[in-house]
Amino acid sequence: MNPVDLITKKRDGSEHTPEELRFLVQGMVDDSIPDYQLAAWAMTVYFRGMSDAEATQLTLAMAESGDTLDLHDAVAPGVLIVDKHSSGGVGDKTTLAVGPIVAACGLPVGKMSGRGLGFSGGTIDKLESIRGWSPELSEERFRRQLREIGLVVAGQTADLAPADKRLYTLRDVTGTVPSLPLIAASIMSKKLAAGADAIVLDVKCGRGAFMETLDEARALARLMVAIGTGAGRQVTALITGMEQPLGNAVGNGLEVREAIETLHGAGPADFQELVERVSAEMLLLGDPACRTLDAAQARIVEVIASGAAFEKLVAFVAAQGGDPEQIRHPERLPAAPVQQTLLAEQTGFVHGIDAREVGLAVVEMGGGRKKKGDAIDFGVGVVCQAKVGDRVERGDPLCTVHAADEPGARTALSRLRGAWRVEADAADPLPVVLDRIASD
Repeated sequence: MNPVDLITKKRDGSEHTPEELRFLVQGMVDDSIPDYQLAAWAMTVYFRGMSDAEATQLTLAMAESGDTLDLHDAVAPGVLIVDKHSSGGVGDKTTLAVGPIVAACGLPVGKMSGRGLGFSGGTIDKLESIRGWSPELSEERFRRQLREIGLVVAGQTADLAPADKRLYTLRDVTGTVPSLPLIAASIMSKKLAAGADAIVLDVKCGRGAFMETLDEARALARLMVAIGTGAGRQVTALITGMEQPLGNAVGNGLEVREAIETLHGAGPADFQELVERVSAEMLLLGDPACRTLDAAQARIVEVIASGAAFEKLVAFVAAQGGDPEQIRHPERLPAAPVQQTLLAEQTGFVHGIDAREVGLAVVEMGGGRKKKGDAIDFGVGVVCQAKVGDRVERGDPLCTVHAADEPGARTALSRLRGAWRVEADAADPLPVVLDRIASD
């Protein structure tokens, strides 16, 4: 096959065959197709799109471009491997609470997670704020921990869907990152390669997410569900709000503390609701005993109330080299030396919080990366004290900045001053779950 012919074919609006897509993916892996031709092809996909069948075949080819995991020998016979994925957002520490809850319910959770870049933090970064915790696991150790503990979170390896790594690098520098088929193929190829039988997708929507509108989020969710279904997997997608930070804490160590509070049943209302809903959707897919959402949610309430979910987090952290005493005593987690509070300048109700500005303020303080390889300060961050719908008096705290030094705190407060919108009339709290799309 000739790459030029495939570029021209897609440019003219025709549909690729599975063989053509496998040829393109092989060219990504073995460098037989040069960057400029792959970039040109990605641009044609950006403008022309793909059918569901095309996107599914592209995803499968990318998933099979490197190592694939089959974890069924690490779990009991007949048990499904259920994974979750979040499209990322400000304050999104969902995996830190969902993983222990679902594992405590008896459904094993084995995840490959990534680091953060930009205003959205990564799960691995948050977990690395725990002293000694490591994401570097051999496949044999990954399997053993999944079997013995029921919960493992490891870093993504270079051999997992390597075609995605090359294609994403090109998309990043050619303005084709927003292509829905390429976004969906990138996410789903890694999930399929990691051995998932069933997947719960948490697609964030709003100013603090990469999908800013509900229509965009629905389109991405629908396509990923279609790809998963076409690949023979069970998939449920929740579209969830990200117009304001999720929970109260934004910043690695602060988010670990909040996840611990949530496992004790004392998390912020919006975060507690989302954690329990995502956990319930995972049980619906993977646990035959949980046939209804009510039954799944009752099981979740039980493992939180008994302390089983919290103890699962302790065991998981210890298994990956982390200090369990920092989980039992969260005050020992990294903390910033300087705390300053942003005060309301008028009495009224919070109508909006610019989640992206909150995330960027944390990055500016050193809590995230501006470029790959930047060191992270695990103690810095922002804790929100007023969320949308809350009434505040003039002088009440809106948020507290946790900074490494006084200049950093002042800069963050200056940036955040315009992030809270307070008006005289009452405002309703924002909904957490906006929509649900399932393969059934």
